[in-house]
Amino acid sequence: MKLNNLALSVVLVTGSSITATATAMADKQSAAIVPSGAVAAEVHPVELPFPEKGFTSKQEARIGEVAKEYLLAHPEILVEVSQKLQVQQQKQLLMAITQAVLRHQDALLDDKSTPSYGPANAKVAFIEFFDYQCSVCAHQAPVIEALIKANPQVRYVFKEWPIFAQRWPTSLTAANIGLRLWQQKGADAYLAYHNALYATGHDEGKLTNEDIEKVAAKAGKLRGKNYEMLEVLSHTDTLAQNLGLSGTPGMIVMPMNGATVDNVTIILGGADQATLQTAIYKAAGQSGGE
Repeated sequence: MKLNNLALSVVLVTGSSITATATAMADKQSAAIVPSGAVAAEVHPVELPFPEKGFTSKQEARIGEVAKEYLLAHPEILVEVSQKLQVQQQKQLLMAITQAVLRHQDALLDDKSTPSYGPANAKVAFIEFFDYQCSVCAHQAPVIEALIKANPQVRYVFKEWPIFAQRWPTSLTAANIGLRLWQQKGADAYLAYHNALYATGHDEGKLTNEDIEKVAAKAGKLRGKNYEMLEVLSHTDTLAQNLGLSGTPGMIVMPMNGATVDNVTIILGGADQATLQTAIYKAAGQSGGE
């Protein structure tokens, strides 16, 4: 018998077997010459054994080698994976801080020993944890100054957090004087002091006692001693740790009432004015300033 086509197909079946089938196809003429009474042979699937316990040690080793070779040939994949992991970790961190903010709203919004500027009946609060020796904070200062002018309806809370005090003692000195000035001279005098210190351009160890005294003198003589504010600074440090902050600046934008994970924004590090403005709109329940 003459076969016009012979097809062999191998199908991998998930589970425990590989099935192989062979099919012979004859044309009409070939079929006509099959002897009368002949019995056609049946073709049965052939079951080939497949390991039920997965790969052997040798197979696993080879798979590892192939994967290694591929990654070495395409290292950009590792960079992509690392970047995705960093994004996931950052999202998790921001969510954890946001939830901590919701648990510590009173300490963030109602601490009378903390300097603040803006209307008492404001609907939105902008909170910054900062250090006068922090270079990123110094770059952020004029951005926040412009934000204040553009959004006088917001209440701005300044959390003095001299985390560089052990390295640069003037960090602690500046924070202490700032708190005393706030308590004795009020919000306007404090904000002028705050902006003027950053305007010196002296940070990362360059801020001097002379800088601090010169700026503070514009507000007039202060009573008491610097160490009187250590308890306030200690409370701020505890609050920052409870929130999960690890550096400056740390900024929080939230509504004064009705804060949720959906209307609170956490910004770690610097940000431009547009980003901060968007956070204010979100906290106020507005869309693009509407």
